[in-house]
Order: sequence, then structure tokens, then C-alpha cells
Amino acid sequence: MNRCLILQSEVQSFIERCMIAVGAKPAHAKSLADVLVAGDYRGHYSHGLNRLDMYVKDIKTKICAKDGEPVVINESVATALVDGCNLLGPVVGNFCMDLAMKKAKDVGIGWVVARGSNHYGIAGYYSMQALKQDMIGICLTNTSPLVVPTRGKECTLGTNPISVAAPSKDGDSFVLDMATSAVALGKIELHHRRGDEIPEGWGCDSQGKISTDPSKVLTGGGLVPIGGCEATGGYKGYGLGMMVEVFCGMLAGSQYSKHIRTWKVTDKVANLGQCFVAINPENFAPGFTDRMDDMLSLHRNLEPAEPGVPVVTAGDPERTNMKKCDELGGIPYHISVVNYMNNMAKDLGVNPLLPTERKVEE
Repeated sequence: MNRCLILQSEVQSFIERCMIAVGAKPAHAKSLADVLVAGDYRGHYSHGLNRLDMYVKDIKTKICAKDGEPVVINESVATALVDGCNLLGPVVGNFCMDLAMKKAKDVGIGWVVARGSNHYGIAGYYSMQALKQDMIGICLTNTSPLVVPTRGKECTLGTNPISVAAPSKDGDSFVLDMATSAVALGKIELHHRRGDEIPEGWGCDSQGKISTDPSKVLTGGGLVPIGGCEATGGYKGYGLGMMVEVFCGMLAGSQYSKHIRTWKVTDKVANLGQCFVAINPENFAPGFTDRMDDMLSLHRNLEPAEPGVPVVTAGDPERTNMKKCDELGGIPYHISVVNYMNNMAKDLGVNPLLPTERKVEE
């Protein structure tokens, strides 16, 4: 019994209280809580409550701004460059995605890039906002250098996630949300915190050699691109990671690659570059959602290679996790993560703490 059940409302209010305790504006604290809870609800535990201490530290040390709002500094009918003013990533992300969707509604597409931003949670949170308006959403961000490029042994790229969300019929959708590294760093951290080995192909040691020891990856090593080593196509993930930099760091004029601050080291502002795109299918061929429905059904109805293990499409595993949470009545968290965050909250004088009495069987 290593997990406990916590209501979404309990996690939401806990995150908000912790952020307000270190000086964040209530509206900004809510924006952060919304995306972190959404991450956990969808099963992306590496980008939910597990990340709260990082945001608390950023505000507490004043390396991330707590006052102000994002500002548009260059704009056309379809594009915009935004200064995130070093605010919390979700505050910048919501502002930019709203602007992209407004432009897409007016002219068919909105392409907004931001500089001066910070870590913003799961990329899919922003791309999925477009689904509410029957649009396609795309979101990308650069991050601190955590990934070792193919043939290298130094971290020069971030996990640089890509998310694409496309609407289908009756509320169905395609939601791709992926790091361009084999996994997100949070997954390595969770295994390390639990004392577990990581699968081969997730990370490498300080010499660029694939390792299953999370401590070697976290101290001197790094993540590897999607595909792992060169022989198994890691150079493709390496290329995708650089592509994200083209749309983020290069277009936004933010920091990029190894120039971004070291992960969790708050010696300078992050100044991340991020890209938010909204596309209105109505400006293209008619029947978009019908074709999406057919394509999703085509793949979901394929005969599986292994009986009882159905073929799924991007977003299906998250839907399964959300259904499980709904049936349980809350989100199951690993007790070690909850205890860690409760200890942090005690130091901040936050009360009440997250409850741990509702045990969930593994």
C-alpha cells in the first residue's frame, strides 16, 4: 500500500496555498495548480504535484517574477511575439494560447512565440485548449539542457516537448504529448526517489554510455533522445529536439540549448522560449472531424499483436487514467511524493496538509 487517494480539489487548493505562501498572486497560483492537477489526472505524474517544490523555490528565491502580466511586443494578424516577463510558465502559456486561438478564429491560424517564460507543466495542457474551440492546437517549449545528443556526452538540449491536439467527433480527439527525449526527467527522478532502476534506453552516464542506474543519469549523465542510441534511431529524437529550438529559442530570441540555466539551479532567470499555435480546420477541407473519427477508429479497431492489449492512439492512455481516477474518486499518489510535499508545506506554514489516510491498493 504505497499509494494514497487525494481529491482533485484537495490537491488544487494545496498547491494554491503553497504558492500564495511564498508570494504568488492568487490568480497565478490557480493557473499553476490547474495545469499540475491536470498533469496528474492524465497520468503524467512527473509534471504534476511532483514538480511543486521547483515552482515554490523559483518564487521564493525571486528568480521567477510574481507580479505583472505577459506583454505583446510584436504582432501581425496571425502572429505575435510575447514577453513573458519572467512570470510563472502557466501564466505565460495561458496568455499565449488564448492569443493564438483568437487569431486563428479571425484568420485561420495563430502562431505565438514567447520569451522570458518558465517551466509550464505538460505541453498538452495548452494544445488541448484549442479543442474547446474545435481547433487544432500545437505547443512546444525548450527546457534546461538535460539531453545528451547522439554521439555526445554533454547535455546540450532540453527534453523539448511537442504536443499536438486535434478534435474529432463527439468530444473525441487525438492528443500527442511527448518529450523529444526518451522520457521526461521527472520519470527518472521518481524511480530514483523510489529506489528503482530505470529501463535501458532512458538515460546515460557521464561518458555517454546507456545506464539503468538513475543516480548516474542524475549526477553527471543525462537523458538520451527518443530512439536511444544511434543504432536504434536516437539521431531522429536528437533532430526533433533541435527542431523545437527552431520554433522556440530561435524565433523567440530567448535562451536556447546549453545557454539555458542548469535544471533546478536558480542562479539566473530561465528565459525559456515557447511556441503556441492554433489552426482552424474550417479554413481547410470540409469534413475534418469526420476524417479524424475514421482515422482514430481505423487504428483502435486493428487486430492487436498481443490479445487483450488493444492498439491505442495518442491520448487514449490518458483517457484511461482519467477514467480510473473518476472511478476511484480522486488521484492516487505515491506516499513518498505526498510526504515530501507535506514536509515542504510545513516549512512554509501551510495548513491543512495533503491527507494520507486513504490508502489505495497497487
